Amino acid sequence: MEKEFAEIIGLKALAWLAGNDELLPVFLGATGAALTDVKARAGDAEFLAAVLDFLTMDDAWVAAFCASEGLSGEDPLRARQALPGGALPNWT
Repeated sequence: MEKEFAEIIGLKALAWLAGNDELLPVFLGATGAALTDVKARAGDAEFLAAVLDFLTMDDAWVAAFCASEGLSGEDPLRARQALPGGALPNWT
């Protein structure tokens, strides 16, 4: 997946989290981010990677997000892999 498309998925995930009154505080608590950070870093690929890291911790969250955005259940993980720090390790 291209980085630009991965960032779009990350932004959609961020918007989805921001609209989820139950999950947004969990995200903020888990990451240590404040609402001001969310607004200020929405265009930061590393922050979007953290959003996708959080989202992909729970299959139910992934399923709900993907259903709301019309995405494949594999898209968030593929997007995460295309953003900074997401490359799969090469063990050879």
